[in-house]
Amino acid sequence: MKASELLKRYVWLVDTIRRAGHISMHNINSRWVQTTLSDGVPFSRSTFRRQRQEVEDLFGISIKCDNENRYYIDDTSLMSSDSVTQWMLSTLAVSNIVSEARGLHDNILLESIPTEGEHLQQAVESMQNSHRIIIQYRRYGSDEPKQWTVEPYCIKLFRRRWYLLGRFENRGFIVLSFDRILQMQTSDESFTIDKHFDAQAYFAEYFGVMTDSRIPLQRIVLRALGNERYALRDLPLHSSQKVIEEGADYVDFEVRLRPTSDFLAHILSRGRWLTIISPDDIAQKIKDLLQETLEEYKKIF
Repeated sequence: MKASELLKRYVWLVDTIRRAGHISMHNINSRWVQTTLSDGVPFSRSTFRRQRQEVEDLFGISIKCDNENRYYIDDTSLMSSDSVTQWMLSTLAVSNIVSEARGLHDNILLESIPTEGEHLQQAVESMQNSHRIIIQYRRYGSDEPKQWTVEPYCIKLFRRRWYLLGRFENRGFIVLSFDRILQMQTSDESFTIDKHFDAQAYFAEYFGVMTDSRIPLQRIVLRALGNERYALRDLPLHSSQKVIEEGADYVDFEVRLRPTSDFLAHILSRGRWLTIISPDDIAQKIKDLLQETLEEYKKIF
């Protein structure tokens, strides 16, 4: 069997068990034989046992059996929404679903995510080998590129764009967008990553990829109206988000973060359906930005 077909089987198995939570062998096979991957042939006990082991070897995901002979994913931390494993499996699972829907490809429209090809791979390899990288970078609004040598610490995907968190030697960090990198070269110079560095913690107090420690961490209350109430429940803005009050036509949410400009831009993008209730200074910033926008429209119309 081709490696690509085996990979599809592994992804299907993990995704099916993950969605079910706990599922019996009978129910796994009932779903399996309905797929084109199975050719109508159910898993034998030996095949299923072998593929469980192969899934663990390939993805580091352990499929275990409970006291009621139902199977489940053991290490839920590997399946968290922002883990690389979860992202990779979700992407492959969607690919499986689309490939199963033969004849409907023209009716399934997907949003592309730039892979950034060679630069992304080179950055990952430099991280693995602990080598500095030399980058030619052009910022937005600048005609002249800059050259920096940075230590690659983290790669982050946000809003369909890939970003690199690099550190200048013995100095601070910088976030670079891969689509603005003109050239990348792996240096012969090695570095030792700070053993106390935690990529999740580094971005935990921010909305996206923009970071500024000079902006204080704040408790921000947002009021959502209309369908925005439901959208925010399903897709929280931040890991700290929680509901603090509900009215007949609104829901108030609390988040705790440092309100960088990408956060403010997102609030503005939601129009009248999402407003800042507190603190007053952040609400005033949004009001001022809206006023500036209105003035620009007045110049045109």
